[in-house]
Amino acid sequence: MASDARTAKVELVADRRHYDEVVLRAIGGARVSVWVSTANLKDVHIEAPIGTRARAKGQYMSMTERFEELVGRGVEVRILHGAPPSRRFRASLTRRRGLKSKKFELRHCPRVHLKMIAVDGSYLYVGSANFTGAGIGAKEDGRRNFELGIVTEDDVFLDAAQLRFDRIWSGRECGACRLRSSCPAPLDQK
Repeated sequence: MASDARTAKVELVADRRHYDEVVLRAIGGARVSVWVSTANLKDVHIEAPIGTRARAKGQYMSMTERFEELVGRGVEVRILHGAPPSRRFRASLTRRRGLKSKKFELRHCPRVHLKMIAVDGSYLYVGSANFTGAGIGAKEDGRRNFELGIVTEDDVFLDAAQLRFDRIWSGRECGACRLRSSCPAPLDQK
């Protein structure tokens, strides 16, 4: 494994910075693609955009609304999840007509436990946070999980993480999977 060793610039992200750095700055600023991998997928809420009445009233919006905005700008959003999405996430999705697009896709693999977010092929988050309010959402400090991760723009790390994501996404891991017989919908049959 020593041949895989390398030095790269990474930044540590803890607790609230998951929301500020990864969700608001990186995902919010996406121009090409957002790839999310998470064990648990819930209806994350974020602060309403600055300059809106909703923001002035201290209101929040579902991350599905932000995804809908991104897709409307031509950004591809892929979400790979291990557990079925929460009931609230599914309900929020049904209200977002703009997500009924080839630019927005969800895929379920029960073996997915990796937590990563790749944005535009140039920004990578890898860490402990699931795509949940307590993991990366706008929860107040006393209610959020203790989370830790790293972010980097290192092209070698990005390539390796995106390759791993894509192997799962495209079903190339399904053939050797020992849980295939109990899998509800193997990804290699999509």
